[in-house]
Order: sequence, then structure tokens, then C-alpha cells
Amino acid sequence: MSENCTHDCSSCGENCSSRTQEQTSFLEPLNPASSVKKVIGVVSGKGGVGKSLVTSLMAVKMNSKGCRTAILDADITGPSIPKGFGVTGGIGLTDDKLMVPAVSSTGIQIMSANLLLDNEDDPVIWRGPVIAGAVKQFWNETLWKDIDYMFVDMPPGTGDVPLTVFQSLPVDGIIIVTSPQELVSMIVGKAVIMAKKMDIPILGIVENMSYLECPDCGKKIAVFGESHIEEVAAEYGLDILARIPIDPKTAQMVDQGSIEFVQENWLDKAAEKLLP
Repeated sequence: MSENCTHDCSSCGENCSSRTQEQTSFLEPLNPASSVKKVIGVVSGKGGVGKSLVTSLMAVKMNSKGCRTAILDADITGPSIPKGFGVTGGIGLTDDKLMVPAVSSTGIQIMSANLLLDNEDDPVIWRGPVIAGAVKQFWNETLWKDIDYMFVDMPPGTGDVPLTVFQSLPVDGIIIVTSPQELVSMIVGKAVIMAKKMDIPILGIVENMSYLECPDCGKKIAVFGESHIEEVAAEYGLDILARIPIDPKTAQMVDQGSIEFVQENWLDKAAEKLLP
């Protein structure tokens, strides 16, 4: 036990001797009207590596395979999921005051802070505990209808929200997203160590912005330098699930709100790992 321990286990990820058997679970129950079979977190030790892109593409990929998918956008202060799907406007409420998620044109259910704002450009200026509370509400006060796979888009780092998701939601596994830069080992290491401390299975690692393919000759150009994903995967015993290129067409489709019509095979291996 740390000398700075507050004895509030719900705000701490350490597995120390002060925890009692009754204290070890902080799972928030799903409301009885909802059904979610699998929860997959998409995480990274830093921002700007493409977690939202991977979250969206994974939901699209699993949806294309006949699974009912959903996205819980836990990046409360930087929500970008609705824009990628072209989803605008507010959310509905049931007679029991449950929030009704937005639904994309292909049936993907989406819950995001941006759907609660009067203007999508309005900033969310909340402190950590309020943000963590919103994530819990997105989970247990939203009507999730018959979901096979829910993907949780996490904010970067190892702070309040990742801790809340890992402790409050029944996370079945995480996908770690990274990029080719030299500091990738440290970034991945932070996510791996946190997941192990919280006893969360790691499904594998996805390298985003891995390369740029020349449109004329097809040569793969390492824009951010040579990839280190092989060494990092070996160091932490991780499966490499995908190498996603820098693709202007995909970026354009995200900006246009049509990410669910991206047809690429980058995440086929990741999808196979999730399917029974």
C-alpha cells in the first residue's frame, strides 16, 4: 500500500493488500433493458495515433460481418466519432429516461458527448470526476439494443477515464494503437502495464500511419521512419493485428462522414481474433 493511499479503491488501479474481496469489483451494472455481449477498449499511451479511426473501422468491420456493433465514445473532451459517421443532432429518451444512442446509416449505435451539445464545436470543460461519471452514464443509462460488440474509444494516457472504463465496464480485451515513431516502445509499455495491473486481456497492437503507398509505383514510403512494431510486439508478447497506411481517401471519407463505407482489409486479422 502506498504511503499516499486515500483508501478509496475506486480511484486507484493498484492491487494492494488494503483491498478486501468486497472492494475488488466496481463494475457498473448494465440496465436491464440493454444487452451487450462483448466490450473491447481501444487505447494508447499518447494522443494523435488514431484510436478513433481504429475504433470506427473495427465497428464497421464487425458490422460488415453480420455482428451488431456499437461505439461508446469515452473521449469526452475530444469526441470525434459522430463526425466520422456523419451523425448529427441530439439523442432520444425512453419513457424510463434512458438515453437512446444515435444510429448510423448501416445500423451502428453511437453514444458520444458531442451528441449532447447544442453545437458540436462547444468545448466540454469538465473536471475528471464529472467526465468519469459521464462514461458510466453512457454505459448504464443508455439503451443498448442487442449489441454483439461494443468498442470503447478511450482518451489517451492512463488517467481517470481509462481507469473508470477498466473498473466499471466488463472489458473483454483491449486493442493498443500506436504509430511508427521511436518512442513507440514507451507508449505501448504504458498501456500494457496498465492493462496487466487491471487484469485486462490485450488482444494485440495496431500500427497506424504505418506507411504511405505511392499512387504511381506502389512503393511503401515510411513517412515517420522505419517501423519498430516487430521489436515492440516481441518485447511485450503482443500480436500484431494490423498495419494501417496513411490513406488520403480514407481521411477524406472520415471528413465527409462516410467512414462506414471504407472498404479495406487492414483489420481483417483483428476481426478474426474477435469472432468465435
